[in-house]
Amino acid sequence: MRNEQIFSVHGDAELLARAGHLLESARTEFLCAARTLTTWPRPQTWTTPGPDFTTRKLLTPAALTDEATREHLRLVLDGGAQVRITDAELPHETIIIDRRVMILAGREAPAGREYSVTTAKNMIDGVHSLFDAMWDRSADYDTYLATDAPQLSPEARQVLEALSTGRTDDSAARHLGLSLRTYRRRVADLMVTLQAASRFQAGLRAGELRARRSGGAPAGG
Repeated sequence: MRNEQIFSVHGDAELLARAGHLLESARTEFLCAARTLTTWPRPQTWTTPGPDFTTRKLLTPAALTDEATREHLRLVLDGGAQVRITDAELPHETIIIDRRVMILAGREAPAGREYSVTTAKNMIDGVHSLFDAMWDRSADYDTYLATDAPQLSPEARQVLEALSTGRTDDSAARHLGLSLRTYRRRVADLMVTLQAASRFQAGLRAGELRARRSGGAPAGG
């Protein structure tokens, strides 16, 4: 691969076919930023263990929504990787290998994601610096799970209040001055933030957070 090269591939299969050897060539550092564990194909094979090897994975709370993904992350941690959780939006879902190769993930599409692969040093250094800045502001995985109390926006709190009243979606959307589609999207976003698998669980999770902030125990706990 020549210096300062950039090319695009479409779909996981083409990514692995054209760049898989690069992913497997990591020798000193492997960085990964992703919203969920589904962004990258077979990510568990893309690290090389060793005493001088660093693996850092930066994820959003959406990656923690079920036990299977948490179990996978526990295996990653047991393998020596570092994992942190950020409540901020990730501007780039990316992999950086030894500061010499970078892969940026595009949006989901019917034909699969488009990935951009580059060895351009200026681009890699810029995204690497951004990764470091977000990493420094993010919580260690175990700390996040132990003290997880996401800050809800005013809009999210309104949706949570609407859920607690037992209103129908139509009624709640009208009450908040939202379209039904927007309201349901905000409910889905809230469930991800609260790491809830259902609306009922979201209500329970919200009760736990309120009790934690007030210093008491959750009702019924």
